[in-house]
Amino acid sequence: MKFSSKILKCQLSPVRKFNPCADQAVAAGRTIYHLNIGQPDVKTPESFYQAVREFREPTLEYAPASGLPAYIDAVRGYYAKLGVKLERENILATSGGGEALEFIMACILDDGDELLVPEPFYANYNTFTFMSGGVIHPIPTSADNGYRFADRELIESQINERTRAILVTNPGNPTGLVLTHEEMRVIADVVKEHDLFLVADEVYREFIYDDEPMGTFCEMEDIKDHVIVVDSISKRFSACGARIGSIISRNREFMAEAMKLCQGRLCTATLDQAGAAAMYEHVQPSYFKEVRDEYKKRRDAVVEELNKIPGTKFHTPDGAFYMMVTLPVDDAEKLQYFLLEEFEDNGDTVMYAPGSGFYADPADGRSEIRIAYVHNCDYLRRAIQLLGKGIAAYNAKRGV
Repeated sequence: MKFSSKILKCQLSPVRKFNPCADQAVAAGRTIYHLNIGQPDVKTPESFYQAVREFREPTLEYAPASGLPAYIDAVRGYYAKLGVKLERENILATSGGGEALEFIMACILDDGDELLVPEPFYANYNTFTFMSGGVIHPIPTSADNGYRFADRELIESQINERTRAILVTNPGNPTGLVLTHEEMRVIADVVKEHDLFLVADEVYREFIYDDEPMGTFCEMEDIKDHVIVVDSISKRFSACGARIGSIISRNREFMAEAMKLCQGRLCTATLDQAGAAAMYEHVQPSYFKEVRDEYKKRRDAVVEELNKIPGTKFHTPDGAFYMMVTLPVDDAEKLQYFLLEEFEDNGDTVMYAPGSGFYADPADGRSEIRIAYVHNCDYLRRAIQLLGKGIAAYNAKRGV
């Protein structure tokens, strides 16, 4: 039997591909410190659970394909506080940011079409692009300049006749890059000049650690027909399991096409939308400040411990809760197998996401890893210490 060429191009997620080895390590009695997955330990707001408990409809019906009115209006209210006026028809509820991305790619890419993406990028962009028949055309970036890419000459040098869109993550996963408003304007001018879509993945919007004001590409009126925003409650409210996100665009033609896919999958989970709406309505700005301050402490703890490991190289992130780190090893995947299968320190070991999965060409990023700093500071310090000890043991075994 034959499988599709599209699925055969896809790879397992670098965040989860080592789970079978991890399960074996746990079965053998070891404790794994997780740096691999962006699953925060921050408490989900109680308003989510209260809304679900108080749901009293006699039948749990399909929600409208576009989303529960209460959820749509809650998202509108959130954006209004950012100074962006949206109508109900500008928002479609999705099963997390992942489904939003999947639907967007299906709407804008034909076979062989190209999507410009700053690299390294969120690993699942590869999967969603391949399944649409498209190709990721990476915009090269480097830790040496903080992964900055919003240079008009650089971006335009990558555009060709097959380019259909630019996809940016702001703040960045996995780099932690935060675009300045001036850089956002550069990108806006390019998409307008070349008549491209701008897909803006803004799911980490609240998590910015310097004085750069929180923003959204939705603010830019002159490119409103170009902009498609991906949003989600997963990280904003530490509610990853609820799987509620949204597509936001004022391009009516695009939204009409995306609605076909929303109707095809019937609806997003009714109860989870009700809980999401309640969080948007009841969570106060102080919640985000407290969470942001906590993540900044966690980032600083990771940076402090990484600086104790000889040979590591990285750029301190300005936002989100991820960072890319170059390790003094030949291959981060080989090191990960070693850490899970052979290494332990007082019964403990560590797991991360190998960096090659965050590149268009899996031959790149072989000595890099992505760290998610989503646990408390003591946990993270121990995890990085285990990483350092594991690197030393791995290199000693190789005779390095």
